[in-house]
Amino acid sequence: MSSNMTISKERRSANYHPSIWDPEIIDRFTTSYTYEIYGNQFEDFKENARRLLTSTKDSSTRSKLVDLMQRLGVAYHFEEEIKEAISPSCLHIEDDHDLYTTALHFRLLRERGHFVSTDVFDKFKKDGKFMERLNRDVKGLLSLYEASYLMTVGEDDLEEAKYFSFKHLKSSMEDTEESLDIPLHWRLPRLEARNFIDVYRRDPMNNPLLLDLACLDFNLVQSQLQEELKELARWWKALNFKETLSFARDRLMENYLWALGITFEPKFSQCRIVLTKFVCILSAIDDLYDVYGSINELEKFTDAVSRWDTKAMDGLPECMKICLSTMIDFADEIANLIQSKNDFNALPYLKEAWLNLCKSYLVEARWFSMGYTPKLNEYLENAWTSVGGPAAMAHAYLAMGCTIDKSTLNCLRHGSKLLYWSSRITRLSDDLGTSQAEIERGDVAKSIHCYMKEKGASEDEARDYIKNLIAYSWKKMNEDIIDSKSLPKPLVNMILNMARTAQCIFQYGDGIGTSEGVTKDRLISLVVKPISISTHS
Repeated sequence: MSSNMTISKERRSANYHPSIWDPEIIDRFTTSYTYEIYGNQFEDFKENARRLLTSTKDSSTRSKLVDLMQRLGVAYHFEEEIKEAISPSCLHIEDDHDLYTTALHFRLLRERGHFVSTDVFDKFKKDGKFMERLNRDVKGLLSLYEASYLMTVGEDDLEEAKYFSFKHLKSSMEDTEESLDIPLHWRLPRLEARNFIDVYRRDPMNNPLLLDLACLDFNLVQSQLQEELKELARWWKALNFKETLSFARDRLMENYLWALGITFEPKFSQCRIVLTKFVCILSAIDDLYDVYGSINELEKFTDAVSRWDTKAMDGLPECMKICLSTMIDFADEIANLIQSKNDFNALPYLKEAWLNLCKSYLVEARWFSMGYTPKLNEYLENAWTSVGGPAAMAHAYLAMGCTIDKSTLNCLRHGSKLLYWSSRITRLSDDLGTSQAEIERGDVAKSIHCYMKEKGASEDEARDYIKNLIAYSWKKMNEDIIDSKSLPKPLVNMILNMARTAQCIFQYGDGIGTSEGVTKDRLISLVVKPISISTHS
């Protein structure tokens, strides 16, 4: 008894604040925008928008329409039509196209994995430099700036385009500051749609049909999200982690933001529910390794995970047994679901995902127990796994509802460069947002501290270096989108969105650990509060 009391005194705590979203609050979410009431009107809007897109023959006008649909968050309804419209055979960059159109076509094609040479911008240069007369073309510069973020490694002319457009936009347009803060390519799609609807509503030249469609679509999707959250809140309450794992984060709504960021489309409802459960369980186990367990306990816990057996945990605290049994029950639940729908045994893949994750947590726990600060590359070799990206995308793919392809699963397990770079961005963004709190409570060294110690750099220098690593990782992802056609397109989008979600959540600090402020505001706008549909005012 006394030895147990000694252990409990030695336990560290992250002192996370209680959840601001009680299950009772979530259960009261309601909206008048349901498909039963608005379904016919919505289908009419959709059909009229489809006709508008397919009847637009001029490629420049059509590409503007596609860009508008993407930013309003309704492009997913017209995937086939857009795939045909934005293809090298249908969308050409002509010699007489202005800067805006050239850059827009370049961006739209590259977003879909089509290679376009940067030579298309040569006509806007003189002696290898962008012409200064372009500094008055704000619309063109903004289009060039957004296109530049589709660059790959070594495309110095696009790096120059980014610098040139940024410099002139900063000096000529005060109200573009938000646009320049986070480029379109890095933004969370659903949040961009919510924000852009408000911007587009104020445009006197807006298209009322697309605005009506975007508002109604947003609200109808939101009604589904609320139902998913009610189901998840019942599951979370039944787990009772709040009482049994008091050291862990109680963050159902914030974890749902991860899932919603990765995929918002209604057809991926099951995927969102699985991802949210995954992140909730992952967070508890992460906190187990980070702040609660002793190194001896964690060695034994990891061994029990490898055996996939709660009986291997004799002598360990009850909370650790709860973590393992919850992990096993969850994996069984997902495996049974997939077996019934796809006749595929997913359990070996799920076991492997959890074991790899726990092994990577153990590496960090050993470093902490030894007082060891790894070099940055050594840290990153482990951290792209410990951030949870590979395990999250394995769960996402298995829960997508598509026919499961073993080569895709093996690609996720062993060789997806796209997943590696996205996971790296996720880890580095997390580190930028959480490093201060983690220093204060004495956690394992993260990328910023590894670089500071390795190079003798200041914190500001280290932060700048990490930001540059994120930009480099995006270039590598852009490269992989062009080079690789081995993964299903919806999965590619989820992998990209994981990086975007991380940058969004950790943009202003630890958006999970501290859930007031920006994170709360975003959840209210995305999940709780519908858009008022008074579009023609």
